[in-house]
Amino acid sequence: MSATAATIRFDADRTARNVLDASAKFWWAVTALGQWLFALYIAAYFGPKLALHGIEGLQQTHLFNGFIPGDGLGNAAVAAHVLLAIVIMVGGPLQLIPQIRARFPAFHHWTGRIYVATAVTSSIAGLYLIWTRPLFGPLVNNVGTSLGGVLVIIFAAIALRHAIARDIPTHQRWALRLFMAASAVWFLRVAVYAWGFLTGGAGMDSESFSGPFVTFIHFAQYLLPLAVLEMYLRARDRGTAQARFVAAAGLTAFTLVTGLGVFLLVAGSWLPRI
Repeated sequence: MSATAATIRFDADRTARNVLDASAKFWWAVTALGQWLFALYIAAYFGPKLALHGIEGLQQTHLFNGFIPGDGLGNAAVAAHVLLAIVIMVGGPLQLIPQIRARFPAFHHWTGRIYVATAVTSSIAGLYLIWTRPLFGPLVNNVGTSLGGVLVIIFAAIALRHAIARDIPTHQRWALRLFMAASAVWFLRVAVYAWGFLTGGAGMDSESFSGPFVTFIHFAQYLLPLAVLEMYLRARDRGTAQARFVAAAGLTAFTLVTGLGVFLLVAGSWLPRI
């Protein structure tokens, strides 16, 4: 290979890495903003009701089976599931900032422990609620959501094991997978609003929240983000320049649709309820 060809190849590889890195930062910015807005919505919508009326304040919310008289444990699980989402949505994006990991390792470690404990506790509460209360929608949809909760628990255990073993690169990959799975409830909402806008709600009955797309998204809410993550990791770690460019394009497209869904959610659902 001539020196000129080697230089061109090096420049292409460097450019591809920079483009992929830029697309990842773009994804983080949109995702962080969307999740922090979701946390703000939860705090502003549910917080006053629970603060003023206790768990019975859940009766004033839009949640299906949010409050069932006589089911003290279940009602407490609902409140915990909702409030823990604030911690998950705020803490998750912070864990992905390299500068925080490098400059404030103690903060990163403690927020990581809190994030893992919160995500696992919230998933256990969610699984308990799904299978002890009347099902919301078809059985298959609830199975899809439950599998997401199980993945959170599995990914959390694997990420923690590698952190304890000081295998940081492997820990970081599993922590990213945990982030994607733990964000499923947010991804689902974003996807539903983006899909409704882009397709007019094809395959989805918005009144009963049923239909082929609704069933699909109960699995895709974590499988699709995980697939995008795997595409990014493979391209970043051992991909060719062409593979990195393709991954950057895919990640950018994913981010643009995510941003659209966030905007529609804020304008059409969160702000009106607050």
